Amino acid sequence: MRWLELSFSTTHEAAEVITDFLSSLGADGVQVMDAEEIKGILADPESLTYADDGFVDSLDPNVQIKAYFAEFDQGVRRNEDISFTSDELYDDVPKTYCLLSELEDLITAKLNDFAKFLEVGEGYLGASEVHEEDWANGWKKYYETLHLTSRLVINPSWVEYTAQPNELVITLDPGSAFGTGTHETTAMCGQWLDELLLAGDSVLDLGAGSGILSIIASKLGAGSVEAVDIDQLATDVASANCRLNQVAVDCHTGELTSVHQAQYDIIVANIIADVITALAADIPERMADDGLFIASGIIEDKADKVITACRAAGLTIAGRSERNGWCSFVFQKITGSGSGCC
Repeated sequence: MRWLELSFSTTHEAAEVITDFLSSLGADGVQVMDAEEIKGILADPESLTYADDGFVDSLDPNVQIKAYFAEFDQGVRRNEDISFTSDELYDDVPKTYCLLSELEDLITAKLNDFAKFLEVGEGYLGASEVHEEDWANGWKKYYETLHLTSRLVINPSWVEYTAQPNELVITLDPGSAFGTGTHETTAMCGQWLDELLLAGDSVLDLGAGSGILSIIASKLGAGSVEAVDIDQLATDVASANCRLNQVAVDCHTGELTSVHQAQYDIIVANIIADVITALAADIPERMADDGLFIASGIIEDKADKVITACRAAGLTIAGRSERNGWCSFVFQKITGSGSGCC
């Protein structure tokens, strides 16, 4: 079998949305080399990862992404541009074939869309043909078992892992699903849920992606979990991941106006700052008294904009965390508080 390797050079800020898009397009594997992520791992005092002197300085400051697509006589294989209802993940959804130039046009158009709200850097660099033995499973070496907190473990589906007492294991396939827990925004949301969620809480995962946060909430003992995303492809993948982890989550396509419950004890939104700002005024009415709103996906430069919008909606800051230029917040709806609080 022949494979095409599509190369990208981008920013830390845009890396996750680009890899998510490439996965949804049908990439059979996506490899990411992110200097900021590596530096964060090496700087963690609890990390056992070691690097030789000079290694960090040798890293490319730009994020390098390589996506792999199977190539046949009919053309490049990718996912069809339709919604699907399969119980499987991306690897087993209906495929179609197109010319490389058509695939490149789709990618270029999407990168131009991303550039409207993110700095994407150089973007797409080009394609080259590679032999199967060069990569078939090579991309998997960049993923390993991740201990998100002392009890939350994110484990790739192909890695055997024996849970230790009191550990909760979330099984995901990073090569074919949105969100793996390695990105700062997802990790901080997971840590907030571990710290703040109480048994029996009702949880809304807004912009659910792979469903990783919904799965975490369920395994932490939430009474009900609802996962909603505007992308049908994402909610199908979230549903499959929830079945893989044997958790009951109400997954559906939609937005805040189409959620099924009147109010929730916790709303978590790992989106981007501009979307959170736009939604802020409508969030409190969906929160139970003393409920929490966990907001992430916020770059430092836009943190004040999110704070201002949420405060104007009557929410109070109950927590803040930062990592590698990203921020996450916990806002609270104080019982009896009115609009414009603090």
